[in-house]
Amino acid sequence: MAHLALYRAWRPQTFHDMVGQQHIVQTLQNAIRENRLAHAYLFSGPRGTGKTSAAKILAKAVNCEHGPSVEPCNECSQCQRITTGSVMDVVEIDAASNRGVEEIRDIRDKVKYAPTEVRRKVYIIDEVHMLTTEAFNALLKTLEEPPGHVMFILATTEPHRLPPTIISRCQRFDFRRVSLEEQVERLSEISREEQITAEADALKFIARLSDGGMRDAVSLLDQIASFTSGQVTLAHAIEATGGLPSEQFARLAVAVRDRDAASVLQEIEEMMRAGKSADKCLEQFMHYFRDLLMVQLAPQATGSSGRIADPQELKQMADGFSRERLFDIIDLLNRYQSEMKYAAHPQTMFEIALLKLCSDSQPTVSAPQGQVTAGVDRGELQLLKQQIASLENKLNAAMKSGAAIANSSSGSGSTASASRSGVGQATRAVATPRARVKLTAFVEAHHTGNAIALKWSQILDGVKEKGRTIHAMLLDGKPVAHTDDTVVVAFNNTFHRENTEKPASLAVIEEVLSTIFSRPTRLVTVMLKEWQDALAEGAGSHTGSSAGTGSSESESSAREELKLEPEDDTGASKEPWVDEAVRLFGEELVTIKED
Repeated sequence: MAHLALYRAWRPQTFHDMVGQQHIVQTLQNAIRENRLAHAYLFSGPRGTGKTSAAKILAKAVNCEHGPSVEPCNECSQCQRITTGSVMDVVEIDAASNRGVEEIRDIRDKVKYAPTEVRRKVYIIDEVHMLTTEAFNALLKTLEEPPGHVMFILATTEPHRLPPTIISRCQRFDFRRVSLEEQVERLSEISREEQITAEADALKFIARLSDGGMRDAVSLLDQIASFTSGQVTLAHAIEATGGLPSEQFARLAVAVRDRDAASVLQEIEEMMRAGKSADKCLEQFMHYFRDLLMVQLAPQATGSSGRIADPQELKQMADGFSRERLFDIIDLLNRYQSEMKYAAHPQTMFEIALLKLCSDSQPTVSAPQGQVTAGVDRGELQLLKQQIASLENKLNAAMKSGAAIANSSSGSGSTASASRSGVGQATRAVATPRARVKLTAFVEAHHTGNAIALKWSQILDGVKEKGRTIHAMLLDGKPVAHTDDTVVVAFNNTFHRENTEKPASLAVIEEVLSTIFSRPTRLVTVMLKEWQDALAEGAGSHTGSSAGTGSSESESSAREELKLEPEDDTGASKEPWVDEAVRLFGEELVTIKED
């Protein structure tokens, strides 16, 4: 005879066989005894906790030849046939594969017919949350007012995905995870009956790995028993399930606690040589730190609080970590576990996660008894420093921008001469819409445009991190000159230039420039045509001066080239609404017509 999997052979057949769900068993038995059965039930809870088994037991209890009875006899033909699934009036539907409206309409059409083989017609819909919206709508009316001979039992692991209108029409029972002690007791009983020799520590290890699912625990016992020919030891259980012994977790935790990166890498290498899965190791390591946190927060908890190791062994380890650091470790490991699902090299992600744990925060400083223990997070401190530096740069940019604009507006028509060191203030007026600077002062710096071009992609990347809209505007520009404290960028489009010159955009760009060049650096924007004209004028002036002028005249000319001049009257308007139109739409789109 073919071997029958243990979880199928030991599937509960009576309410007495169910493990860890006494609150549900008692309620259902009382309802049967007092003839207060509902027409619809909703069984929800984690996988492997007995939802579908309870549904079939209830179907047998209400249809038993000797009942309705609080326990099915499992000897009459009705009970036996319901167990094997050969009764037409007890219908078990997998909503994951029959989730459409047509299947539910078929139920709605047949539900009005009386049962032909048993006392009560029962519909068990498993994974009911998989039904479509249309299917739920088709089920709704039938579920609300079914015939008296019909009972619906809905089972799901995700009750939050059910419409409230469905939930409100059912009696809801929440199945809980089975406790460690109850699982171990059940596994011991199965081991005795199946002639399996199992160590108590091995059964505890299996129960912890099952995460409260009785079916998973029985399946693991069956797997390990097959691997060891019926001799289940802790070492065999760890090897067969790909797990890690608690001693190895302890060594790895000590290395993280002491920020010993070399030991961390050595432990990971041993795990990988043993054929362990990186994602599984990270998951179990996260649960190990979860157990440490539980020991700290709930020291009175018994063995049921630990998944990876015995809580008694964790107490000494937990004393080496602050509560805050345990929270941070669990949070970081959880984030890396999510990213590891899509990583091409999971082992590398595992190594990076643990190395980050070794370098993220400073050791906790011991304080005298009665004082609060203080710790400084290196990452938070660095972040604060960066934020302070950013605020200082923005403040300096705003002050200098305001000073330059004030100087240009108070001395309209006057000359604003600047030396090379003071070019930042004088050139700030370049962006004002009613004034224009002669740009030949930067022509002699044009040769440094190649140097700035080499760093332009780095500048664009830095701006993109801080603001995608600003980055999109700056893409239209091209760096053409670079002095000690100024970068000149030429634009093809007026709209892009004007948006780049907005104070908020300038602050972001100049912050990036100052960071890359390691000194305060300002941005000057020009139109590309203006720049090309300035280059042409600069070339002509250089030719004339080399032919017959002295060096003093050349220097004087260079100083006078940086002038703030009002625009000529040909392009200027005397009317404020015209000025506003030019400011909003740009000179290219505004045409002035005289009456």
